[in-house]
Amino acid sequence: MSREQAVSAAFVELADTLTTDFDMVDYLHTLTVRCVDLLSVDAAGIMVTDHRGNLRVMASSAERIHLIELLEIESAAGPCVECFATGQSVSDNDLHHVDPRWANFSRHASDAGFRAAHALPMRLREEPVGVLNLFTAHPGPMAADDVSLGQALADVTTIGLLQQRALHQRDEMVGQLQHALNSRIVIEQAKGMLFESLKIDMHDAFSLLRAYARRTNRRLSDVAGDIVEDRLDPRAVQTPSRQRR
Repeated sequence: MSREQAVSAAFVELADTLTTDFDMVDYLHTLTVRCVDLLSVDAAGIMVTDHRGNLRVMASSAERIHLIELLEIESAAGPCVECFATGQSVSDNDLHHVDPRWANFSRHASDAGFRAAHALPMRLREEPVGVLNLFTAHPGPMAADDVSLGQALADVTTIGLLQQRALHQRDEMVGQLQHALNSRIVIEQAKGMLFESLKIDMHDAFSLLRAYARRTNRRLSDVAGDIVEDRLDPRAVQTPSRQRR
């Protein structure tokens, strides 16, 4: 598949939010994966607002990004937090030169192997929805083409989320978003159980959960709930080839 075809396929995929079994966590994770596939970045993450207007970590392409974003929200300082507050893109082009505005974030992101961080707003007109976070292992600004494509991916995802709200009324959308945030907690618990049971890292644990959910045509959060509630043996989410090892 050419890059142009891959970009077109990504937009079609992210625009498809009208299914009856729409899964917000999986949808946002798809955005992070497509950003890594299509842009010159090494990792991506998504923060969205809850019903109180507070940012929450919802999806990431790698476990180390999830932890960095949690730290950023906890300290209320970093490019992503500033991006959400201003509605404008924010970049830290060299994390080794610690920015005093978010020194803690810079150190932890740098320790995780990243040299630059870029935050793009997810909004429709003046309404903030969240932030798309992009990280690179090399210093320097993002190429203009990558910034434009990254913002376009963020915009179509925002439209998809707001389209869901328009379909179900605002209160129902808030409830769905809160459910997704609650689901994220269950998913983290399930990842921890897979980590302990299968002796794998947290990134691989999430990959196994997601792959099993797709193979069985089930929601990611439902599979995670079954593992947490002991209705599903953690070993069952492995592929047949892994189970034979």
